[in-house]
Amino acid sequence: MKKWIVLLLAVILTFALMGCQNDEDVVYVYNWGDYIDESIIDMFEEETGIKVIYEMFETNESMYTKLKNGGNHYDVAIPSDYMITKMIKEEMIQKIDMSKIENYSNIGDAYKQQAFDPNDEYSIPYFFGTNGILYNKTMVSEPVDSWSILWSDEYKNQILMNNSQRDSIMVALKLLGYSMNTTDSAELEEAKNLLLEQRDLVLAYVVDNGKDMMINEEAAFLVTWNGDAIWLIDENPNLDYVIPKEGSNIWIDSMVIPADAKNVDNAHKFIDFMLREDIAYLNTDYVGYSTPNTKAFDMLDDSMKNNVIAYPDLDQLNGMEVFIDLGEDLELYNDIWLEITSQ
Repeated sequence: MKKWIVLLLAVILTFALMGCQNDEDVVYVYNWGDYIDESIIDMFEEETGIKVIYEMFETNESMYTKLKNGGNHYDVAIPSDYMITKMIKEEMIQKIDMSKIENYSNIGDAYKQQAFDPNDEYSIPYFFGTNGILYNKTMVSEPVDSWSILWSDEYKNQILMNNSQRDSIMVALKLLGYSMNTTDSAELEEAKNLLLEQRDLVLAYVVDNGKDMMINEEAAFLVTWNGDAIWLIDENPNLDYVIPKEGSNIWIDSMVIPADAKNVDNAHKFIDFMLREDIAYLNTDYVGYSTPNTKAFDMLDDSMKNNVIAYPDLDQLNGMEVFIDLGEDLELYNDIWLEITSQ
């Protein structure tokens, strides 16, 4: 009888050790949808022997909520600028050990020391880009150069807005000539009323599902990001993209390590791998978004280097801003968005 107990304990211990070993050979990554060349994951696994458990989110807010509530211990996440500030303030992410990131020098100086992480301690740039209007040239006869076209009765039920409070409220604020980071109650009230006026013209508030709708020409306009625009234009040459004259958002998404990460060493290995020039080149070539990796940029063909949608001359654009963390004032935006989407 005692021999059976000893054998049972040995089996239990073996499985426990196997579990520990497996945990050392894994990295949990949380990223936006359609935001990586998944063959890169296979390459990382083959080169390192580390298994990547990969999950996706649709908005910064949904990502934040999941990390804040705990229960899912991710090792790498890829939030946007303003959300990084919020996560730093709330001690939700940890400092990155730059001595373990050998390829950090590949990141261009223009993308370092941003307001959301001024000392480059918590984040490493992944992609950058702009927000603008994707439109179908065969469905729109007039020039598209202003956010105001999204309020034209002529295009009722042909307008797709982004199902994201900051991105959609930004459109109204920019059209009104205000900062997209305003906390002025009167300015926000104007923006809310403008979006409520637009509500009956909007076909849908979308995330990734808007892409297929534009390819299939189910709508004339989509408020979206430049990287998606490049891919969609390639799929349907009738499409084009513009940054409206009133200005827009320029953003940087970055890799971070959550404070409760269980596989910190593997997180550093994954981040460093993603910064390697050949990997960053494959990633930007597949995803279509703009790379902050200067060596990867040098590997692009001239047509992409000179693509003004991917790499616009920012000095020639007016009213470009980066989203900042609004702290408790974010509730003002939450209330507005709830009122708009509940209509």
